[in-house]
Amino acid sequence: MPVVLLVEDEATLLGLVAQHLESEGFRVIQASNGDTALELARREQPDVCVFDVMLPGLDGLSLCRILRKESEVPIILLTARGAEIDRVIGLESGADDYIVKPFSLPELVARVRAALRRAPKPHGDRLLCGDVSLDLAARRVYLSDQEVKLSHKEFELLATLMRNKGAVLSREFLITQVWGYDFDGDPRTVDVHVRWLREKLEKDPSHPQRLQTVRGVGYRID
Repeated sequence: MPVVLLVEDEATLLGLVAQHLESEGFRVIQASNGDTALELARREQPDVCVFDVMLPGLDGLSLCRILRKESEVPIILLTARGAEIDRVIGLESGADDYIVKPFSLPELVARVRAALRRAPKPHGDRLLCGDVSLDLAARRVYLSDQEVKLSHKEFELLATLMRNKGAVLSREFLITQVWGYDFDGDPRTVDVHVRWLREKLEKDPSHPQRLQTVRGVGYRID
């Protein structure tokens, strides 16, 4: 089921559009301001983003510019401004499409589906981060040309970090992605598995260059 991140500060419109998208087979993640939207986009990795231009906090254009530096996710902008210069600014900010309010819900759905068809397809089942290569299909990890043996949880943890390369992921997020929502053990198990990964992937595990700790937040892989 394709995931749509829908960002709109008008509550009535947000609910109406979300309900229609869900009725058309999409899973919808909602936000009413740009700052929350950026956090959700980084954490949830949606298939398509639909942003209003005028938002509290980060506006839609700023949000678009930030995400375009980090991702190739299709972005559709919604706005009440229909002048040519406004459309040009939106597209030059990194948006893939631009819809002027008021718009019809069937048209929005058609635009979302078109954006999905045009979206870049993943390059196989391999994740790359520097000289670390992870083969999702074969469940193998290589450091340069040497295979590194990982446990099941180590593999899943590394894959989650590499899918979100450059983003800081909290322990709570990593727990839900790797151990599941019903995990009731010690959250510090993440720290233990990160330490084991560093011992296998870092030249000097006590001074890691790949797996970084961001104090008070979580972990990031560069």
